[in-house]
Amino acid sequence: MPGRLAGKRIVITGATGMAEAGAHRFSAEGANVFVISIDESDCQSLVERISAHGGTADWKAADLTNESAAVEAFETAVDVLHGIDGLYAVVGGSGRRFGDGPLHEVPLDGWTSTLELNGHPPFLAARQAVQAMLDQASGGSIVLISSVLATSPSPAMFSTHAYAAIKGAEISLARSMAAYYAPSGIRVNVVAPGLVRTPMARRAADDPEIVAFAAAKQPLAGGLLDPGDVAATAAFLLSDEARVITGQSIAVDGGWGVTDLVRTE
Repeated sequence: MPGRLAGKRIVITGATGMAEAGAHRFSAEGANVFVISIDESDCQSLVERISAHGGTADWKAADLTNESAAVEAFETAVDVLHGIDGLYAVVGGSGRRFGDGPLHEVPLDGWTSTLELNGHPPFLAARQAVQAMLDQASGGSIVLISSVLATSPSPAMFSTHAYAAIKGAEISLARSMAAYYAPSGIRVNVVAPGLVRTPMARRAADDPEIVAFAAAKQPLAGGLLDPGDVAATAAFLLSDEARVITGQSIAVDGGWGVTDLVRTE
């Protein structure tokens, strides 16, 4: 529905993949968006494309695993937007390069690095967004991006236990926040995507075995999900149409969670 985010001031963490799709979707629905991500060129390119289509957007490059950088970035966002009505927190990534995998093989620094990469950004982003919303006393909506792996493991293809653990923690965080901040009109929900065609999923997208697995495991998508599918759900949760929804985790997974690939004839 065009215009359902009209006038909403939405901060997006990340500038590619699901974050990029969200920025375009929210802008098209009337939001003023502010993009925060670590890569300046990604931020600038995304904002330029939004502006070229008539949208209102700005950006600041920041490492959201760093507290002072995150605080500064959100202070800039509040100044530019004159407040925050919504947060779409996407930033994170695979911990494979740190050694994430089956638990008995994960080194301690691999565990902590994966948790830092995927835990610090949503925590810091949500904390700063909540503070801005409390200061405004006008409520708001926060959407955290978790993963289907938090509740529906795939041991054969995606045995990254540290990643699954922190994505599960995001769901718990969201429910605790939702309960605490509901009296202030602040809603907190989670979108848990399946395997999405993003830069982070390039390894999977280039592996014929995983592509075939995704086609069977995500039958509604027939393969990897489009980032726009995730953005569509986030747009709803950020809008006033979802004004009475909080503390929920919605799987956007193409059927992953209800599809059993072990079949008997």
